[in-house]
Amino acid sequence: MNQTNNYSYPIDPSWSNEELSTVINMFRVVEDAYETGTSKEAILNQYRKFKEFVNSKAFEKQLGKEFEDVSGYSLYKVVQKAKNSTSDEVRMRDND
Repeated sequence: MNQTNNYSYPIDPSWSNEELSTVINMFRVVEDAYETGTSKEAILNQYRKFKEFVNSKAFEKQLGKEFEDVSGYSLYKVVQKAKNSTSDEVRMRDND
């Protein structure tokens, strides 16, 4: 991540280290998509890992909304762009 963020990731202290790592890594990939661009493969691979832990849509939406509220970055939009992109690189723009 290139810039220092001034927000906290939505995490639960009851999660295991592996679960924490999975969620944090997902949000870092989302940050990368907005800040510098990242590979479609990196996004989709991390999303698959994320979904192994965050296995309900409601839980995913809750975490995504909490993250977007503090960061302005949308988990949903990044994943959708990666899924639908014909390019190997995903870079979010202000209007994405």
